[in-house]
Amino acid sequence: MNNGFVASAITCLLTAHATATEMTVISYGGVSKTVQTEVFYQPFEAAHQVKLIAGEYNGEMGRIKVMVDTNSVNWDVVQVEGDDLVRGCEEGLFEPLNQARLGKPEDFVPGTLSDCGAGLLVWSMALAYNTDAVSIAPNGWQDFWDIKKFPGKRALRKGPKFTLEAALMADGVPREQIYKVLSTPEGIDRAFSKLDEIKPYIQWWEAGAQPMQFLASKDVVMTTAFNGRIYAAQQSGAHIKPIWNGSIYAIDYWAVPRGSKNKDLAEDFIAFTLRPENQQKHTTQLGYGSVNLHTASLLDPALAAQLNTAPANMAQSMAVSSDFWIDHGEELQERFNAWVARKS
Repeated sequence: MNNGFVASAITCLLTAHATATEMTVISYGGVSKTVQTEVFYQPFEAAHQVKLIAGEYNGEMGRIKVMVDTNSVNWDVVQVEGDDLVRGCEEGLFEPLNQARLGKPEDFVPGTLSDCGAGLLVWSMALAYNTDAVSIAPNGWQDFWDIKKFPGKRALRKGPKFTLEAALMADGVPREQIYKVLSTPEGIDRAFSKLDEIKPYIQWWEAGAQPMQFLASKDVVMTTAFNGRIYAAQQSGAHIKPIWNGSIYAIDYWAVPRGSKNKDLAEDFIAFTLRPENQQKHTTQLGYGSVNLHTASLLDPALAAQLNTAPANMAQSMAVSSDFWIDHGEELQERFNAWVARKS
Protein backbone atom coordinates (compact mmCIF):
# COMPACT_ATOMS: atom_id res chain seq x y z
CA MET A 1 0.00 0.00 0.00
CA ASN A 2 1.20 3.53 -0.80
CA ASN A 3 2.01 5.07 2.57
CA GLY A 4 2.10 8.54 1.04
CA PHE A 5 -1.42 8.01 -0.31
CA VAL A 6 -2.65 6.84 3.10
CA ALA A 7 -1.08 9.83 4.86
CA SER A 8 -2.62 12.19 2.34
CA ALA A 9 -6.04 10.58 2.76
CA ILE A 10 -5.84 10.83 6.54
CA THR A 11 -4.85 14.50 6.28
CA CYS A 12 -7.83 15.18 4.04
CA LEU A 13 -10.19 13.43 6.43
CA LEU A 14 -8.83 15.34 9.42
CA THR A 15 -9.10 18.62 7.54
CA ALA A 16 -12.65 17.83 6.51
CA HIS A 17 -13.52 17.01 10.10
CA ALA A 18 -11.96 20.22 11.37
CA THR A 19 -13.76 22.41 8.86
CA ALA A 20 -17.04 20.59 9.51
CA THR A 21 -17.19 21.88 13.10
CA GLU A 22 -20.07 24.29 13.55
CA MET A 23 -20.70 26.79 16.29
CA THR A 24 -23.76 28.99 16.73
CA VAL A 25 -23.54 32.56 18.04
CA ILE A 26 -26.72 34.47 18.88
CA SER A 27 -26.87 38.26 19.21
CA TYR A 28 -29.52 40.97 18.98
CA GLY A 29 -29.37 41.35 15.20
CA GLY A 30 -29.59 44.55 13.18
CA VAL A 31 -26.54 46.69 12.51
CA SER A 32 -24.77 45.12 15.50
CA LYS A 33 -24.98 41.67 13.93
CA THR A 34 -23.70 43.01 10.60
CA VAL A 35 -20.68 44.53 12.31
CA GLN A 36 -20.09 41.46 14.48
CA THR A 37 -20.12 39.29 11.37
CA GLU A 38 -17.39 41.41 9.78
CA VAL A 39 -15.12 41.99 12.77
CA PHE A 40 -15.69 38.83 14.86
CA TYR A 41 -17.41 35.99 13.04
CA GLN A 42 -15.64 35.84 9.69
CA PRO A 43 -12.10 36.36 11.07
CA PHE A 44 -12.72 33.71 13.74
CA GLU A 45 -13.96 31.25 11.12
CA ALA A 46 -10.80 31.75 9.10
CA ALA A 47 -8.48 31.47 12.09
CA HIS A 48 -10.09 28.36 13.60
CA GLN A 49 -11.35 26.48 10.55
CA VAL A 50 -14.88 26.49 11.93
CA LYS A 51 -18.25 27.24 10.39
CA LEU A 52 -19.93 29.90 12.51
CA ILE A 53 -23.71 30.13 12.30
CA ALA A 54 -24.93 33.60 13.23
CA GLY A 55 -28.43 33.93 14.65
CA GLU A 56 -30.43 36.56 16.49
CA TYR A 57 -33.10 36.89 19.16
CA ASN A 58 -34.85 39.57 21.21
CA GLY A 59 -33.35 38.61 24.55
CA GLU A 60 -35.99 35.99 25.43
CA MET A 61 -34.43 34.04 28.30
CA GLY A 62 -37.31 31.58 28.08
CA ARG A 63 -35.85 30.18 24.85
CA ILE A 64 -32.57 29.43 26.59
CA LYS A 65 -34.33 27.86 29.59
CA VAL A 66 -36.35 25.52 27.37
CA MET A 67 -33.20 24.37 25.54
CA VAL A 68 -31.33 23.74 28.77
CA ASP A 69 -34.26 22.01 30.52
CA THR A 70 -34.91 19.70 27.56
CA ASN A 71 -31.22 18.96 26.89
CA SER A 72 -31.59 20.33 23.37
CA VAL A 73 -29.05 23.15 23.47
CA ASN A 74 -28.02 24.23 19.97
CA TRP A 75 -26.69 27.69 20.83
CA ASP A 76 -23.03 27.96 21.83
CA VAL A 77 -22.60 31.67 22.57
CA VAL A 78 -25.37 34.18 23.27
CA GLN A 79 -25.38 37.92 23.94
CA VAL A 80 -27.24 38.86 27.13
CA GLU A 81 -27.79 41.92 29.30
CA GLY A 82 -26.35 42.06 32.79
CA ASP A 83 -29.59 41.26 34.65
CA ASP A 84 -30.20 38.18 32.50
CA LEU A 85 -26.62 37.01 32.97
CA VAL A 86 -26.91 37.12 36.77
CA ARG A 87 -30.31 35.38 36.77
CA GLY A 88 -29.20 32.78 34.23
CA CYS A 89 -26.05 32.00 36.17
CA GLU A 90 -28.00 31.59 39.43
CA GLU A 91 -30.54 29.33 37.70
CA GLY A 92 -27.88 27.15 36.07
CA LEU A 93 -28.67 28.20 32.51
CA PHE A 94 -25.10 29.18 31.66
CA GLU A 95 -21.79 27.36 31.79
CA PRO A 96 -19.14 28.61 34.23
CA LEU A 97 -16.35 30.13 32.16
CA ASN A 98 -12.63 29.54 32.54
CA GLN A 99 -11.63 33.15 33.05
CA ALA A 100 -7.93 32.36 32.72
CA ARG A 101 -8.60 31.68 29.02
CA LEU A 102 -10.30 35.05 28.55
CA GLY A 103 -7.66 37.43 29.88
CA LYS A 104 -6.52 39.29 32.99
CA PRO A 105 -9.25 41.12 34.95
CA GLU A 106 -7.03 44.20 35.23
CA ASP A 107 -7.09 44.57 31.43
CA PHE A 108 -10.84 45.17 31.38
CA VAL A 109 -13.49 47.58 32.57
CA PRO A 110 -14.55 46.50 36.10
CA GLY A 111 -17.36 43.96 35.89
CA THR A 112 -16.36 42.63 32.46
CA LEU A 113 -15.49 39.13 33.66
CA SER A 114 -17.88 37.12 35.82
CA ASP A 115 -18.48 33.47 36.67
CA CYS A 116 -20.73 32.84 33.68
CA GLY A 117 -20.07 35.76 31.35
CA ALA A 118 -17.59 38.03 29.65
CA GLY A 119 -18.44 41.58 28.64
CA LEU A 120 -18.71 42.38 24.95
CA LEU A 121 -19.36 46.13 24.98
CA VAL A 122 -20.25 49.02 27.26
CA TRP A 123 -23.44 50.88 26.34
CA SER A 124 -25.11 53.88 27.88
CA MET A 125 -28.55 55.37 28.17
CA ALA A 126 -27.91 59.06 27.68
CA LEU A 127 -29.83 62.26 27.17
CA ALA A 128 -29.71 63.45 23.54
CA TYR A 129 -30.95 66.56 21.77
CA ASN A 130 -31.16 68.06 18.28
CA THR A 131 -28.92 71.13 18.09
CA ASP A 132 -31.20 72.58 15.39
CA ALA A 133 -34.21 72.46 17.70
CA VAL A 134 -32.91 74.17 20.85
CA SER A 135 -30.98 77.41 21.25
CA ILE A 136 -29.42 76.45 24.59
CA ALA A 137 -27.87 73.06 25.23
CA PRO A 138 -29.44 71.09 28.11
CA ASN A 139 -27.05 70.06 30.84
CA GLY A 140 -28.69 67.04 32.46
CA TRP A 141 -31.86 65.60 33.94
CA GLN A 142 -32.91 68.79 35.71
CA ASP A 143 -33.05 70.48 32.30
CA PHE A 144 -34.96 67.49 30.94
CA TRP A 145 -37.60 68.21 33.57
CA ASP A 146 -37.58 71.99 32.98
CA ILE A 147 -40.66 72.59 30.82
CA LYS A 148 -40.37 76.38 30.96
CA LYS A 149 -36.76 76.53 29.81
CA PHE A 150 -37.23 73.74 27.23
CA PRO A 151 -40.91 73.71 26.22
CA GLY A 152 -42.26 70.79 24.22
CA LYS A 153 -42.37 67.01 24.32
CA ARG A 154 -39.51 64.89 25.60
CA ALA A 155 -39.09 61.14 25.06
CA LEU A 156 -38.34 58.38 27.55
CA ARG A 157 -37.99 54.63 27.16
CA LYS A 158 -41.24 52.99 28.20
CA GLY A 159 -40.16 51.16 31.34
CA PRO A 160 -39.06 51.84 34.91
CA LYS A 161 -35.40 50.96 34.39
CA PHE A 162 -33.34 54.10 33.64
CA THR A 163 -36.52 56.21 33.92
CA LEU A 164 -36.72 56.08 37.72
CA GLU A 165 -33.00 56.70 38.09
CA ALA A 166 -33.29 59.76 35.84
CA ALA A 167 -36.27 61.07 37.83
CA LEU A 168 -34.35 60.90 41.10
CA MET A 169 -31.30 62.59 39.58
CA ALA A 170 -33.63 65.33 38.29
CA ASP A 171 -34.90 65.66 41.87
CA GLY A 172 -31.41 66.24 43.18
CA VAL A 173 -30.38 62.79 44.41
CA PRO A 174 -26.60 62.27 43.90
CA ARG A 175 -25.70 59.45 41.51
CA GLU A 176 -23.99 57.38 44.19
CA GLN A 177 -27.15 57.37 46.33
CA ILE A 178 -29.72 56.55 43.62
CA TYR A 179 -30.20 52.87 44.46
CA LYS A 180 -30.09 53.47 48.20
CA VAL A 181 -32.97 55.93 47.83
CA LEU A 182 -34.82 53.80 45.27
CA SER A 183 -34.67 50.81 47.62
CA THR A 184 -37.09 52.54 50.01
CA PRO A 185 -40.87 53.03 49.59
CA GLU A 186 -40.32 56.76 50.08
CA GLY A 187 -37.70 56.81 47.32
CA ILE A 188 -40.02 55.03 44.89
CA ASP A 189 -42.81 57.48 45.70
CA ARG A 190 -40.39 60.33 45.17
CA ALA A 191 -39.39 59.06 41.71
CA PHE A 192 -42.98 58.64 40.55
CA SER A 193 -43.94 62.04 41.95
CA LYS A 194 -41.14 63.56 39.91
CA LEU A 195 -42.40 61.75 36.80
CA ASP A 196 -45.87 63.21 37.48
CA GLU A 197 -44.41 66.65 36.81
CA ILE A 198 -43.69 65.90 33.15
CA LYS A 199 -46.16 63.11 32.42
CA PRO A 200 -48.25 65.21 29.94
CA TYR A 201 -45.08 66.03 28.02
CA ILE A 202 -43.69 62.50 27.71
CA GLN A 203 -43.59 60.68 24.38
CA TRP A 204 -42.65 57.06 25.04
CA TRP A 205 -40.30 55.00 22.91
CA GLU A 206 -39.87 51.24 22.83
CA ALA A 207 -37.60 50.50 19.83
CA GLY A 208 -34.02 51.74 19.75
CA ALA A 209 -34.45 53.56 16.44
CA GLN A 210 -37.35 55.71 17.65
CA PRO A 211 -35.49 58.37 19.69
CA MET A 212 -33.42 59.50 16.69
CA GLN A 213 -36.57 59.59 14.54
CA PHE A 214 -38.34 61.71 17.16
CA LEU A 215 -35.43 64.17 17.25
CA ALA A 216 -35.08 64.32 13.47
CA SER A 217 -38.76 65.16 13.04
CA LYS A 218 -38.58 67.60 16.00
CA ASP A 219 -41.45 65.77 17.69
CA VAL A 220 -39.45 66.08 20.91
CA VAL A 221 -36.87 68.57 22.14
CA MET A 222 -34.79 65.90 23.86
CA THR A 223 -34.85 62.18 24.58
CA THR A 224 -33.12 59.29 26.23
CA ALA A 225 -31.28 57.09 23.74
CA PHE A 226 -28.72 54.32 23.42
CA ASN A 227 -25.35 55.96 22.82
CA GLY A 228 -24.65 53.76 19.80
CA ARG A 229 -27.80 55.11 18.13
CA ILE A 230 -26.63 58.65 18.84
CA TYR A 231 -23.25 57.85 17.30
CA ALA A 232 -24.86 56.34 14.19
CA ALA A 233 -27.05 59.43 13.76
CA GLN A 234 -24.01 61.67 14.04
CA GLN A 235 -22.16 59.58 11.46
CA SER A 236 -25.06 60.05 9.06
CA GLY A 237 -24.82 63.81 9.45
CA ALA A 238 -27.63 64.44 11.94
CA HIS A 239 -27.10 67.37 14.31
CA ILE A 240 -27.57 65.27 17.43
CA LYS A 241 -25.52 65.59 20.60
CA PRO A 242 -25.37 63.46 23.75
CA ILE A 243 -25.28 64.76 27.31
CA TRP A 244 -23.12 62.47 29.43
CA ASN A 245 -24.02 64.12 32.74
CA GLY A 246 -26.21 61.57 34.50
CA SER A 247 -25.91 58.95 31.78
CA ILE A 248 -26.33 55.35 32.92
CA TYR A 249 -24.03 52.66 31.59
CA ALA A 250 -24.27 48.88 31.43
CA ILE A 251 -22.36 45.97 29.92
CA ASP A 252 -23.68 43.44 27.44
CA TYR A 253 -22.16 39.99 27.90
CA TRP A 254 -21.34 36.82 26.04
CA ALA A 255 -22.55 33.67 27.81
CA VAL A 256 -22.46 29.95 26.97
CA PRO A 257 -25.75 28.06 27.46
CA ARG A 258 -25.31 25.06 29.76
CA GLY A 259 -24.99 21.93 27.67
CA SER A 260 -23.20 23.51 24.71
CA LYS A 261 -21.19 20.85 22.90
CA ASN A 262 -18.56 23.44 21.96
CA LYS A 263 -17.69 25.08 25.26
CA ASP A 264 -13.94 25.20 24.65
CA LEU A 265 -14.42 26.64 21.19
CA ALA A 266 -16.97 29.09 22.58
CA GLU A 267 -14.39 30.33 25.10
CA ASP A 268 -11.88 30.69 22.29
CA PHE A 269 -14.40 32.81 20.40
CA ILE A 270 -15.16 35.00 23.41
CA ALA A 271 -11.44 35.53 24.07
CA PHE A 272 -11.00 36.43 20.38
CA THR A 273 -13.68 39.14 20.57
CA LEU A 274 -12.09 40.62 23.70
CA ARG A 275 -8.72 41.26 22.08
CA PRO A 276 -8.03 45.00 21.87
CA GLU A 277 -7.50 44.96 18.11
CA ASN A 278 -10.87 43.29 17.56
CA GLN A 279 -12.59 45.49 20.12
CA GLN A 280 -11.13 48.49 18.26
CA LYS A 281 -12.85 47.48 15.02
CA HIS A 282 -16.12 46.81 16.83
CA THR A 283 -16.04 50.13 18.69
CA THR A 284 -15.07 52.15 15.62
CA GLN A 285 -18.05 50.90 13.64
CA LEU A 286 -20.73 50.85 16.36
CA GLY A 287 -19.70 53.64 18.72
CA TYR A 288 -20.24 51.57 21.86
CA GLY A 289 -17.47 51.59 24.43
CA SER A 290 -14.90 48.82 24.58
CA VAL A 291 -14.55 46.55 27.60
CA ASN A 292 -10.81 46.21 26.98
CA LEU A 293 -8.84 49.05 28.55
CA HIS A 294 -6.09 48.67 25.94
CA THR A 295 -8.46 49.51 23.08
CA ALA A 296 -8.33 53.25 23.72
CA SER A 297 -4.74 53.56 22.49
CA LEU A 298 -5.75 51.97 19.18
CA LEU A 299 -8.63 54.37 18.50
CA ASP A 300 -8.60 57.65 16.67
CA PRO A 301 -8.32 60.24 19.49
CA ALA A 302 -11.34 62.16 18.19
CA LEU A 303 -13.46 59.00 18.32
CA ALA A 304 -12.12 57.97 21.72
CA ALA A 305 -13.24 61.32 23.17
CA GLN A 306 -16.78 60.76 21.81
CA LEU A 307 -17.28 57.40 23.46
CA ASN A 308 -19.24 56.76 26.63
CA THR A 309 -16.11 55.11 28.05
CA ALA A 310 -13.94 58.23 27.62
CA PRO A 311 -12.70 59.08 31.13
CA ALA A 312 -14.35 62.51 31.10
CA ASN A 313 -17.69 60.99 30.10
CA MET A 314 -17.51 58.06 32.51
CA ALA A 315 -16.79 60.49 35.35
CA GLN A 316 -20.27 61.97 34.83
CA SER A 317 -22.09 58.66 34.55
CA MET A 318 -23.35 55.90 36.83
CA ALA A 319 -23.50 52.13 36.47
CA VAL A 320 -26.89 50.46 36.34
CA SER A 321 -27.37 48.02 39.23
CA SER A 322 -28.29 44.57 37.95
CA ASP A 323 -28.74 43.36 41.52
CA PHE A 324 -31.27 46.11 42.24
CA TRP A 325 -33.34 45.39 39.13
CA ILE A 326 -33.26 41.64 39.75
CA ASP A 327 -34.61 42.21 43.25
CA HIS A 328 -37.13 44.95 42.45
CA GLY A 329 -37.72 44.87 38.69
CA GLU A 330 -40.98 42.93 38.69
CA GLU A 331 -42.74 45.03 41.33
CA LEU A 332 -41.53 48.30 39.81
CA GLN A 333 -42.62 47.20 36.34
CA GLU A 334 -46.14 46.56 37.69
CA ARG A 335 -46.26 49.94 39.40
CA PHE A 336 -44.88 51.66 36.30
CA ASN A 337 -47.48 50.02 34.03
CA ALA A 338 -50.26 51.14 36.37
CA TRP A 339 -48.82 54.67 36.50
CA VAL A 340 -48.63 54.92 32.70
CA ALA A 341 -52.20 53.64 32.31
CA ARG A 342 -53.56 56.13 34.84
CA LYS A 343 -54.91 59.22 33.05
CA SER A 344 -54.55 61.69 35.88
